[in-house]
Amino acid sequence: MSGFPKDFYWGGATADFQYEGGFNEGNRGLLSHDYETDGSMEHPRHHTMKLADGTIKNYRSSFFYADQILEDATPVFLDNEYYPSHQAVDFYHHYKEDIKLMADMGFNIYRFSICWSRIYPLGDEEEPNQEGIAFYRDVFEELKKYNIEPMVTICHDEMPMHLALKYNGWSNRHLIDAYVKYAETLFKEFGSYCHYWLTFNEINAVRGFGPCGTRESDGYTRYLADHNMFVASAKTVILGHKYNLENKFGAMYAMSGLYPRTCKPEDMLQSQLARRENWYFIDTMLRGYYHPYAKSIWQHHGFETLEISEEDKKTLYDGQLDFCSFSYYRTNTTQAGDKWFNVGGDNPYLEKTPWGWGVDPLGLRYVLNEIYDRIQKSVFVVENGMGAIDEPDENDYVEDDYRIQYLNDHFKAMRDAITIDGVDCFGYTMWAPIDLVSLSTGEMKKRYGFVYVDMDDKGRGTLKRTPKKSFYWMKHVIETNGNDLE
Repeated sequence: MSGFPKDFYWGGATADFQYEGGFNEGNRGLLSHDYETDGSMEHPRHHTMKLADGTIKNYRSSFFYADQILEDATPVFLDNEYYPSHQAVDFYHHYKEDIKLMADMGFNIYRFSICWSRIYPLGDEEEPNQEGIAFYRDVFEELKKYNIEPMVTICHDEMPMHLALKYNGWSNRHLIDAYVKYAETLFKEFGSYCHYWLTFNEINAVRGFGPCGTRESDGYTRYLADHNMFVASAKTVILGHKYNLENKFGAMYAMSGLYPRTCKPEDMLQSQLARRENWYFIDTMLRGYYHPYAKSIWQHHGFETLEISEEDKKTLYDGQLDFCSFSYYRTNTTQAGDKWFNVGGDNPYLEKTPWGWGVDPLGLRYVLNEIYDRIQKSVFVVENGMGAIDEPDENDYVEDDYRIQYLNDHFKAMRDAITIDGVDCFGYTMWAPIDLVSLSTGEMKKRYGFVYVDMDDKGRGTLKRTPKKSFYWMKHVIETNGNDLE
């Protein structure tokens, strides 16, 4: 093979609370992220909450910070705060325009998340919200019109606020049944449109109140919540295969590469052990059982064991995922003595983005091989991209040669993994095809898209969409199936 497979999927990926907006329309319920403010590198995003005595408390809410939340703290909207999920960039009212832009680039797949609280406003009602179903049916019809295959993320780092407040989120097994019922509704309503499903997004990285709905931030609560998500995912896979044998299931993992800081044996071992923080999730969900090293991870996070029933073990085995999808943005380094999540050491061999992320195209080939060698199931790169500060001209046109170079180099590495190394990689969706709100900082100026959106960090602007230079470059890449890379 000299290039990408002829049926390779090219497209883009988005998340509802960063892209969709319309938070108070169509009978959508409140989400855990709706109370999350904007932020920056210097000022982490936070959830605004009020204590019983009226005190306002700000709880940090990123992957790197998961504050313990007091029992009497309840979410509250403040007039002096900006909440990006409320408007996002308003795909809710621009979906026809945005999907046409994707079609104009030649996309044959679009990965997007469905908002759980738009289907079930509280998360566990008897009947789904018909207005939400109607909206997404319109989206699916629009994709079908342009022959764009949908790939749906069932749950993307969020949950209906009611489930977080009443049940303490994923620490409660009630959410397993609520999630499976929600997923079954998606199969019933949209199963004729969609055959690629991701049960969870970056499940190996999410923790705390925003993504998991849990007030506690200790290791036991985190891994208990993960177990319940594992079971929910497996039950959904089993159910989805019964609905349609063509359905294929993955889950998304944050798999930016991890290198030892040096070849010192202690650093090499630390890198191997730290990488297991990610393998723990992939092994359990794609092999269908907990690997023996799971106990050492639990102990590392302060507890001895989880109560796992024989029924759960059977469910995990029967509900193995069909393929492994992952995000790749950068590589990190680690050394002996590093603590959990402290794997962001500088690599002197790499250039960095304005947000300090090391640019490592060859690392994508490394990670593709790393995953495929271990799992031996098909892989899909469902997120990759570079957050950058774009400078539009008077017509909102952006000459983003830096983005073109970034993607060109990563596509070459992906091609080599496929053609030289024999990795069974069947698709790529860039984060994100159209500018949206950054997850990590809540900023708009950290832009990823092929299309510029006229909106600033506080949601001000016309929301006009304008293709960037990379839009036309990507169109050519897809037309030539990646066989004309520079």
